[in-house]
Amino acid sequence: MESLFTLPLVNGAKVRILQITDTHLFAGEDETLLGVNTFNSYRAVLDAIKAQQREVDIIAATGDLAQDQSVEAYHQFARGICELTAPCVWLPGNHDFQPAMVNALQDAGISPSKHVLLGEHWQIVLLDTQVFGVPHGELSEYQLEWLVRCLDAYPDRFTLLMLHHHPLPSGCTWLDQHSLRNAHMLANTLVNYPKVNTLLCGHIHQELDLDWYGRRLYATPSTCVQFKPHCTNFTIDTVAPGWRYLDLYPDGRVETEVFRLETSEFHPDTESDGYE
Repeated sequence: MESLFTLPLVNGAKVRILQITDTHLFAGEDETLLGVNTFNSYRAVLDAIKAQQREVDIIAATGDLAQDQSVEAYHQFARGICELTAPCVWLPGNHDFQPAMVNALQDAGISPSKHVLLGEHWQIVLLDTQVFGVPHGELSEYQLEWLVRCLDAYPDRFTLLMLHHHPLPSGCTWLDQHSLRNAHMLANTLVNYPKVNTLLCGHIHQELDLDWYGRRLYATPSTCVQFKPHCTNFTIDTVAPGWRYLDLYPDGRVETEVFRLETSEFHPDTESDGYE
């Protein structure tokens, strides 16, 4: 967990991150989640990313990679992501089964590192917010202490903090029951670290750009099913699957853009009233 991954860059160059999240893959290629074939939508997203031909320095997969917790689902993810040339780092979501996840991804040559140094000016810290067996998230005392150690070790670097669960209400009442329960403890930990200027989440299957105590908080569409914003009860959106790029600059600026598939092929079952 504490192994450090270093990505050397040309000094002064920006860093480009590709975020892929909430793939919800199964062992089989014909399985669906809320009416969407998650394998096919994942493949379509990867094909669209390859067609863009954008240079990417690192890929971040921010949780819920598997829906059925199977080793083969993680193999499905790995086979797809390894078609892209950039290295990949990942964190678990509430649906993930970490014993299978760790082994399958490491066997595929995907780094388990949760601390990444990017060139001269940036670092990524990936936090585990999973509370196994429940949908909400929480940061353990160990995770918070480890975060402080990472930040103290490289105080001059800007920091992109990644976590699966969102620490700030999204505006969806039903989703916000499943947010990061001890977000106040994270906020208190970061008070003395202004260079942690950006947080990146998955989990909520929608695009989000909010201010959280003076820091930018982004969430990103899933590669499969989307959840409709600003809803009290579980509601599926009909917008297409997506992904996000983030460009990190030496002066701490972050530019980001979300893309979606230009197809209506992955239309969900809007009559669904939830999923496990």
